[in-house]
Amino acid sequence: MNINIYYGGRGLLDDPTLYVLGKMEDVLKELRVQVKRYNIFEHKNEIATLPQTFKDADGIILATTVEWLGIGGYMQQFLDACWLYGDKEKIATTYMQPIVMSTTYGERDAETILTNAWEILGGLPCAGLCGYVEELQSFEVNKEYNLIIEKKAENLYRTISQKIRSLPTSNQAVKQSVFRTQQLELTPQESEQLSKYISDDTYVKKQKEDIEELASMFKDMLGQDKGREQNPFIKELESHFVPLDDFVARYSLIIEGIDKPLYIKVEDRDLLIQYGNEEQIDVVAKLSMDIMQSIVDGRMTFQRAFMTGEMTAKGNFKTLRTLDQIFPF
Repeated sequence: MNINIYYGGRGLLDDPTLYVLGKMEDVLKELRVQVKRYNIFEHKNEIATLPQTFKDADGIILATTVEWLGIGGYMQQFLDACWLYGDKEKIATTYMQPIVMSTTYGERDAETILTNAWEILGGLPCAGLCGYVEELQSFEVNKEYNLIIEKKAENLYRTISQKIRSLPTSNQAVKQSVFRTQQLELTPQESEQLSKYISDDTYVKKQKEDIEELASMFKDMLGQDKGREQNPFIKELESHFVPLDDFVARYSLIIEGIDKPLYIKVEDRDLLIQYGNEEQIDVVAKLSMDIMQSIVDGRMTFQRAFMTGEMTAKGNFKTLRTLDQIFPF
């Protein structure tokens, strides 16, 4: 028979729970039980993997100390890990005995919390042990207390060896209801692998760095897309540019829906196209986004748009007509 002990206290020298666990271990070893203790505070960086140690256990002891309120943070994290990553099929066949000693008020409540938690997880609870210890030395030398502890260890051994069952409880009904709400269904192997990853600080750090890198990359891509959307028609005009010798002109195309005008500067074979306001302009034209798109698609010309009134312009009209020569779509 194998029994694992999970201690959720802080490991203080005067912790009465440690004394109780020591006495129970002695009794269980006399009964030829293999006992292994896990001090959760020593595994605080790998709590998510602790539920995987249930594999070879026939029963477990959940032990904690009430120092001021509740079962303590380490035990709560361990139970959370059982809920998220534990093998529910294994838990369903595992007996659990709660051990709670208190130096203040609340040992019975804490014992009930451990029992309820194990039942909701689907496990098999055993009769637990709880008590209030005001002074550890007097507690240790009390023979009646020691006898009670020994009997609890014997009862745990008897319950597991005889596979004693208990009556159904409402917590089991709650378990069925709560389990149905889970959206992520994992096999025991997947749960074990996931819990190992989560407890690996290096892996988690690397994952965060990868996510940040991907986020930055997509942000840059979105920024580029946004930039292209804010600067339309430039690529089309540059690709269809046909230079004219001894020709110099400056155009300002005001396109509806775009904040800044499209500035086109032609000087012989040099071309500059950008969005912005410039002072020295030979021709100012105004047209809609659809008309401009029709022009670059080759379905319309600048001259035809002007003649039909779909584009208005002012300035040198000879220079305006030249637009169709230097940008033949």
